[in-house]
Amino acid sequence: MLMRVSKRFRKNAMMKYNSEGIRPAVSFYTLNAVSNSGDEISFNGFKGKKVLLVNTASDCGYTPQYEELQTLHEQFRDSLIIIGFPANDFGQQEKGDDAQIAQFCKKNFGVSFPLAKKSTVIRSSRQNPVYEWLTSRKENGWNDQEPTWNFSKYLVNEEGTLTYYFDPSVSPMGAEMRNALGK
Repeated sequence: MLMRVSKRFRKNAMMKYNSEGIRPAVSFYTLNAVSNSGDEISFNGFKGKKVLLVNTASDCGYTPQYEELQTLHEQFRDSLIIIGFPANDFGQQEKGDDAQIAQFCKKNFGVSFPLAKKSTVIRSSRQNPVYEWLTSRKENGWNDQEPTWNFSKYLVNEEGTLTYYFDPSVSPMGAEMRNALGK
């Protein structure tokens, strides 16, 4: 319901597009993340696939988007990688540790796509390096937009170019996302 109300009043519904196809100064494929189980996730293995990166929280009005993200993961598993980045940057909505977060996501939404270790996604000295890349024009080539709330989404194409930023109320199963995915 929060998603519908937000969209109706155009709150958290911004979308940005890399219309000029600007390539990143720093390769996306040099990035790594740490999974919630402590394993390294090397982005080098994602060449040839689209990658959707989403900052998540377990106690947010947008939390039901986990279900839609899981549906996307299942429908496009051969061409799309989804990685959730749990963060507690907005209103203390991700209080659990990595094990609790993983259990919550699996039990309530059947999440089987990768979750990164809980981290900071907004600009600070502790910002996750992946989010430094996503929110730095100097690194990604065009975008300085940091997440506006939980469930902000960034889409990287098959060549490692950041192509879209979607605000939280943009549905993972909505027309905007489907168009961006070419589906």
